[in-house]
Amino acid sequence: MNSRLLTSLAKLSFSLLVIPPMLLSCSSTDQSKQTVKPKEDPPALINFVASEYSSQTRPLLENLVQDFMLKNPDIVINLQVANWDILDIIYTTMISKNQPPDLLNTNVYTHFANDGLLNDMDDIISPELKNKFYPDLLKLDSWNGKQYAIPYVSSTRKLYYNKELFREAGIASSPKTWSELKVDAGKIKKTGKARGFGVDLTDNEIQAYLSYFFLGAGGGWIKDGKWTINSPENVEGLTFLRDMYVQGLTDSDPTVTTRDEKQRVLGDGKLGMMISGNYFNLVVPREFPDLEYDKGPIPVKDGVKPINFGVQDTLVSFKTDHTNKQALSKFLDYLYSSPIYEEIIQQEGFLPVTQLTGERLGSANVDMKADLAALRSASYYPIQQPEWQAVMDTARKMGDAVLHDHVSPQQALDQLQEFAEEEQQEIKSHHRQ
Repeated sequence: MNSRLLTSLAKLSFSLLVIPPMLLSCSSTDQSKQTVKPKEDPPALINFVASEYSSQTRPLLENLVQDFMLKNPDIVINLQVANWDILDIIYTTMISKNQPPDLLNTNVYTHFANDGLLNDMDDIISPELKNKFYPDLLKLDSWNGKQYAIPYVSSTRKLYYNKELFREAGIASSPKTWSELKVDAGKIKKTGKARGFGVDLTDNEIQAYLSYFFLGAGGGWIKDGKWTINSPENVEGLTFLRDMYVQGLTDSDPTVTTRDEKQRVLGDGKLGMMISGNYFNLVVPREFPDLEYDKGPIPVKDGVKPINFGVQDTLVSFKTDHTNKQALSKFLDYLYSSPIYEEIIQQEGFLPVTQLTGERLGSANVDMKADLAALRSASYYPIQQPEWQAVMDTARKMGDAVLHDHVSPQQALDQLQEFAEEEQQEIKSHHRQ
């Protein structure tokens, strides 16, 4: 997610230790026979495709995979770390060639499960590992009574802002409502030093900003199993976002620069505020150690209750011609063990998905403790809908059209609603056949 450059593929392998056959003596006077040792089983193979969260991801995963293979020479892990911009292309290409990854780090799963491509993780993970996860996150990864995914990392979203710009603009605290957001963005713009509010309507995060403003208006993606994309609340939320852009209160290129790029613009003093995840606390200060920043809740429509929005990424296991569930179980036990998993969380700036790690790290970090508590009551993407991937892909195409008046917010959401309903009906019809 940090760049659009194609990342190289990191493949690690270890040689097997070949033990020479033992020679046994015969009782005969002048002959000896050499026994032939039975052929050893080949090592278990795990093709692991992981997403790149930061510059720390690749070396972190390469080191832990190497360490695991040193301790488990009967298991070979081929690791491939890919930027989120190309992750979909990589694993869909692998699937199309009938060579899916044994383990994939992703943020969607039910469309794979619906197509019968995934292993039930209950057949893989140990009972001890399953008991480590927060139950609410584990439930999100269950579909049709089976555990097709397990949580990997999680985050909460907040409004992050440049304190120095706020002081210069005469803003005392983080805006909590849309009316305050509009006023404060205008004040920052008037300083002539920065843009007010960063908006990401690129392929990376348009589904996130739609979620913030759907929920912030009292709406949402789905209710009681039915899509509500073109509800009056959602139309109002998207209209507000479009109006902010038209009035020059957002950054100048919401459909071009990604969230990660905007974070750097904020760190450089050219953007007043933006919505991001708690990883902001770790990633941005690395590049901008002198940045004064703070955070507040996601602004909502005046009169609407405050919202918590959470995101979790998952691990799924595809059915392959060499699936070794015992080897996968052993690797996952290792991945989520202490201090391995704690290092992943601390290096990447995420929230842990296991309870013991959450308690341990939260006890030493007040912000993490508060974010973990907020996560328990958070709203999420509708990842349990098999059509979500297709809906999200279609939503990614509407940013330019809405901002530049090719279509109205109402028209855009009507089209997306119709698409979602058609996809949902098609999936239901397929199951009835």
